[in-house]
Amino acid sequence: MESNEMVLEFDSKSSNEGFARISVAAFAAQLDPTLDEIADIKTAVSEAVTNSIIHGYEEKKGKIRIECKIEGDEFYITVIDWGCGIEDIQKAREPLYTTKPELERSGMGFVFMEVFMDSLEIISQKEKGTTVKMRKKIENTNKKNGKPM
Repeated sequence: MESNEMVLEFDSKSSNEGFARISVAAFAAQLDPTLDEIADIKTAVSEAVTNSIIHGYEEKKGKIRIECKIEGDEFYITVIDWGCGIEDIQKAREPLYTTKPELERSGMGFVFMEVFMDSLEIISQKEKGTTVKMRKKIENTNKKNGKPM
């Protein structure tokens, strides 16, 4: 399959999290992923977008940009915000760590992204924002089983 790309940009509102999940999943569908692969992608996107809304913009208005790219059987997702940035990326990646304990969130966002995707890269600069880059190889089990796409 040749490469393909798409870009989404939307307001940092919790109500847009579902839109982001569904849009990215719909774009990924052209790779004929399994239901588990789609669920992994949707969960990773949810976590990244929610982090941007809650931590990046701290519930203030801002923009979130999602860039998706397909190259062969590789699916790339980049989630970008221009919020407050992450002070300590290594600490933020630790299980159960959260800067907002009052919200009773689990502090597992980056852990989930890492578990559900094949690679995770976090780039952040204080007061400039955060970029989360994820990659997932789609196994195309339907093709392997000889089923038509």
